[in-house]
Amino acid sequence: MRINSETRRLLPLLFPAMLLVMAPALSAQGMRGWRETAFQPTAAGEWTGPKLPDGQPDIAGHWSNTVGNHNNLTDPQGPLGDDDEAPPRQGGQRPPREPRPRASRAPSRISDPADGSWPAQPWAKLKQQEFLKFLNNPIKPEYVEPFALCAPGGPSKSFMWHGYEIRQYPGYVVFLFDSGNRVIHLDNPRHLPANIKLWNGDSRGHWVGNALVVDTANNNSKARLGRTGEFVSENATIQERFIFDPKGERFTYEATYTDPTVLTRPFTITIPNRRVTDKTPADDWNNETFPAKHAGSDPVIEIWERVCVEGNGNHGQVVVSGK
Repeated sequence: MRINSETRRLLPLLFPAMLLVMAPALSAQGMRGWRETAFQPTAAGEWTGPKLPDGQPDIAGHWSNTVGNHNNLTDPQGPLGDDDEAPPRQGGQRPPREPRPRASRAPSRISDPADGSWPAQPWAKLKQQEFLKFLNNPIKPEYVEPFALCAPGGPSKSFMWHGYEIRQYPGYVVFLFDSGNRVIHLDNPRHLPANIKLWNGDSRGHWVGNALVVDTANNNSKARLGRTGEFVSENATIQERFIFDPKGERFTYEATYTDPTVLTRPFTITIPNRRVTDKTPADDWNNETFPAKHAGSDPVIEIWERVCVEGNGNHGQVVVSGK
């Protein structure tokens, strides 16, 4: 087969995009175990769990969202590409997607407005539809989903992908994602100069009871909000709350986006998350990142391979050791 110069130029972009498109099919069987179709948002209140020496609530560990992958912003368990629930046919091919009825799927990740829609201006909705149309056939570099190139997922979409880790240090909360990391600066409200733009923005936060309240600015707007193509501009500001239950088993992520450049009104994304430990059953949606059975006593799970960081293996390689 002859490859013309334009196709050859796009190959480095197309190949990782193809891998990303294949990911739901490769991780089909385990996704069902993580796909909650309803959840109760965590209520804000006092923190009654353990604290760190600097007074922070102790929320360090491994976490994952509970309603599915990052496919679709407003219908996270809805159709997009291959059917990620039906078993593969002989030869590995999947049948056309036959989505469950809308009432049996998780609600939109957009909790405000109440109808779960993305309140974009008409020109932005047209651009979003263009991104979606060419998701699986990115004939221009701008159509390549940034996640396919291992770019950071942005402030909110990072919580829609595979499991991630939270670490805490005096004055900081650090998120280690499969693609990119994020540092929340505590009790230091002064943002970076406005001309410095970051994939995950510049985050300044403080604790209010059981909620980590974060103001995020300096977003470079390159990350999309879902594979369905929703986006904001670099003028967006984001108010986030990470509300943890006192048992430290779950938290609700809430992010309110304000962006007069793209939006007709602010909107809020809500994502439920749960802690993952060595007792959590393994599932392919997290690519067996957290096996249920470990050798040794009092095991500690540690993610030591992340494909976008190491570039030499699949998602979720782990090592387990005793304390």
